[in-house]
Amino acid sequence: MPKAKRRTEAPPCLDNLDMSLRLDGADYEAKLVKLQHKLTKIQQAYLFSGHSAAIVFEGWDASGKGGTIRRISSALDPRSFKVWPIGAPRNYYLERHYLARFMERLPPSGAITIFDRSWYGRVLVERVEDLTPEGRWRSAYDEINAFEKMLVDDGTRIVKIFMHITPEEQLKRFERRLLDPIKRWKLSYEDFRNRKHWPEYQEAIDEMFAKTSTKHAPWIAVPANNKKHARVAAMTEIVKGLSRGVDLTPPQLDAAVLDEANNHFDLPEPLVRGLAGLTE
Repeated sequence: MPKAKRRTEAPPCLDNLDMSLRLDGADYEAKLVKLQHKLTKIQQAYLFSGHSAAIVFEGWDASGKGGTIRRISSALDPRSFKVWPIGAPRNYYLERHYLARFMERLPPSGAITIFDRSWYGRVLVERVEDLTPEGRWRSAYDEINAFEKMLVDDGTRIVKIFMHITPEEQLKRFERRLLDPIKRWKLSYEDFRNRKHWPEYQEAIDEMFAKTSTKHAPWIAVPANNKKHARVAAMTEIVKGLSRGVDLTPPQLDAAVLDEANNHFDLPEPLVRGLAGLTE
């Protein structure tokens, strides 16, 4: 399979992000509602057009991936929307190519899928934790580019979001989780242990951006020290990527449905004429 072409513009770099960006109050709420409404329209359009999409979320522990995904999920019907939380592979997948479990979870026609962590574990945690030989994780860059190009060529849109926070902000969020009985389950020994590998992870992340941010599947790095800004920024990029070139006009109303509805509701004539216009 030919190698995917890289982007002509520069890929993201964590050190270049403006971590001071904030969004609060009524401005946040208004933008969130608008984005959720747009996501609902996108899902409706995908159902009737056959488009499909894979949204990839990567980021530091406690960077806000889960909160952003929840706000996306609340706008979408679960019948054509699925979130896959990705952890360490179990024995069945350890004996197979690392992409196998992701291929099995790709969205069908008309559906949208979110991967809460993804195939990029190969060049992140498996690299930093020495879980995979260097030759294998280095070859994964080209394998991933070819995999994503194959998906795009087959009609699946890909949006890749990386949520970035500073080490200081991460530690504050760990403390809040520790003190909150409702959120304490999210905290693990590994979360704290991974902090000592921060420089190695940052090096791996920037190399991931450089080698896998392609024209057909670019990386979007989101400054996430402020959760509300991060949610809106990530959802804005997702809406942009999923709606580009897609007709979001609501589908036409079936004439038989309108006739039967009029029998049940005794609809006003002006409303019937208006609805009938949608069937033409």
